Amino acid sequence: MGADGPSKRMPAGRPAPLSVEVVNAGRLRAPGLAAWLQATAPRSARGAVVVALVSDVRVQKLNARYRAKNTPTDVLSFAAEEPGFLGEVVIASGVARRQARLGGHSVQVELRVLALHGLLHLLGYDHEHDDGRMARVERRLRRKGGLREGLIERGRK
Repeated sequence: MGADGPSKRMPAGRPAPLSVEVVNAGRLRAPGLAAWLQATAPRSARGAVVVALVSDVRVQKLNARYRAKNTPTDVLSFAAEEPGFLGEVVIASGVARRQARLGGHSVQVELRVLALHGLLHLLGYDHEHDDGRMARVERRLRRKGGLREGLIERGRK
């Protein structure tokens, strides 16, 4: 991710099947996250995605700048306009750790929940305005990926 927000990467040619790169800006490790997201994503997902694990402070700054909400959040998605590059999913490491602890599961599970949710936003889903469509897709994909619950379901409790 660039200093001012999402980076601008543009693979040449026609969009390939989904490729995922995990970029870690801190101490949080995410072994297997890229492979899991590629295997769990909808078959129609094409292009490159960067999943950036960053500090809560960094996410708070991005949230303030792009959403006018001066608080940290768990995940933000920045769609790209370049062919072949879907965009970036930015995950707040500290928030992910806390949510994992509260949810009674590992940080690795939490990162999967957040990465899947962020990817669906990059694919054009919007749970705030789609009459449950994103929730249905997330439910199907999280079952495919072995997750008990998704971020949308968690928000309804």
